[in-house]
Amino acid sequence: MTFLIPQQLAASCASSRERSEWLNGLGTTIGTVRSKWSLSLGAPFDGDDVSCSWVAPATRVDGSLAILKIGMPHMEAEHEIDALRLLDGDPTARLLEADHDLNAMLIERCEPGSKLREMFQPDQDVIIAELLKRFWRVPAEPHPFRPLSVMIDYWMKQTRRDEPRWHDKALVTAGLDLFEELSLGSLASVLLATDLHAGNVLSSEREPWIVIDPKPFVGERAFDATQHLLNCRARLRIEPFETMRRMSDLLEVDYDRVRAWTFARLAAEPRDNWDDEATELAKKVA
Repeated sequence: MTFLIPQQLAASCASSRERSEWLNGLGTTIGTVRSKWSLSLGAPFDGDDVSCSWVAPATRVDGSLAILKIGMPHMEAEHEIDALRLLDGDPTARLLEADHDLNAMLIERCEPGSKLREMFQPDQDVIIAELLKRFWRVPAEPHPFRPLSVMIDYWMKQTRRDEPRWHDKALVTAGLDLFEELSLGSLASVLLATDLHAGNVLSSEREPWIVIDPKPFVGERAFDATQHLLNCRARLRIEPFETMRRMSDLLEVDYDRVRAWTFARLAAEPRDNWDDEATELAKKVA
């Protein structure tokens, strides 16, 4: 059976040998889990959102509907299966089957499955905040989740390798310094989603809104406000402080920490283009 490879996923895999090798073996992996879990598969999802996993609608042998997701090697998403298992559908999609070795998971299908980003953006803030507060919990020891500082250190190394391409050295350096300071903080740590934005929240019959694609780490709550804020760039450009204040109030977290994390990400998070809108937004939220 031939399996379509989404264009954005192919582009993501072209960036490293490990991912290229994973992509070369993807057909075999799909066949393995299809047989193992007795699945009938539809055409995989495609588009800009499909850049880190092969995802397709699936039907189980009993006729129930699901989603098959096979993730490419991805440092940030390494413990997605563990998070889905721990959260058990609150507030995420339920995990039905999993194969850690293949990074394959069969998850609940959200129907009708419309994305939260279709909603008026200030109303999204309320939903995102409610979901994050349900997501946050202190996982019992021992657990596999890495501290947020591990991801921040990974980002910082990528950014420093790009120094010849920086267009504003002072700004990037300030962001890196703040990343280091923030990630060493001693604030109470909970399980974080880290990548929760309105494109990763789907409508469902079981609950009004369900979280997909968590990239779990353990760290401070204020960090989890930032991904949604970074996806609200027009509002940040026009009303940066009001927008950050709104999210910090809804989440009941410290505004100054949210602002600091937002600045650090805009100024120094690794990216393809260093002469971009993020640089100008970083100056606005500084």
